[in-house]
Amino acid sequence: MPRSWSSHPGWPAKLGPLVVPAGEVTVRPVRLRDAAVWSRTRIDNRAHLEPWEPTGEAPWDMRHAMSSWPPLFSSLKAEARRGMMLPFAIELNGTFVGQLTVGNIVRGALRSAWIGYWVAKDVGGQGVATAALALGVDHCFSSAGLHRLEATVRPENAASQAVLRNVGFRQEGLLQRYLDVDGAWRDHILVAMTVGETSGTVADVLVRSGRAAWSR
Repeated sequence: MPRSWSSHPGWPAKLGPLVVPAGEVTVRPVRLRDAAVWSRTRIDNRAHLEPWEPTGEAPWDMRHAMSSWPPLFSSLKAEARRGMMLPFAIELNGTFVGQLTVGNIVRGALRSAWIGYWVAKDVGGQGVATAALALGVDHCFSSAGLHRLEATVRPENAASQAVLRNVGFRQEGLLQRYLDVDGAWRDHILVAMTVGETSGTVADVLVRSGRAAWSR
């Protein structure tokens, strides 16, 4: 059962749906039974995902085997219960297509966290990541009670930069040799957003701009 608001506000929760050209986007907590679809999606999308993700110690297929999900899920769930993380799955028309994770949640005077996401290649460029990120940001700035969100993205990752801009993130600086990604220390652009920087919710902005619609 969820703990009190003060222990981990905003968890668990189901977000959306928002309708984009690809279909209906929903964000919901990760589940233990996601193992098969998570493994299949990660392995099938290795070439699409690996250039942007932290270097792992084990081979990609081993790290993303079905057997790797239960301990990862347990870790995510434990962090969520402690109020340190919000680990979500992204669904398109009811099918798992990616993840949205809010981590390193700090309370007190800072009320800050980082946010990250990935989606399968075959749903890229159709508004799925943008809708999921918008739902996540709105949740963080409302139910989760956060004031600031940060994200990092490689300068070469134009698609992800576009998603972040569409949601309202602004660039704050360049982190040189910030993270070991794809076998080398890579520069990352730091972007951020604070509550109140948009007129209404981020999802409302997407709807008003014609990029998304509320599900009927």
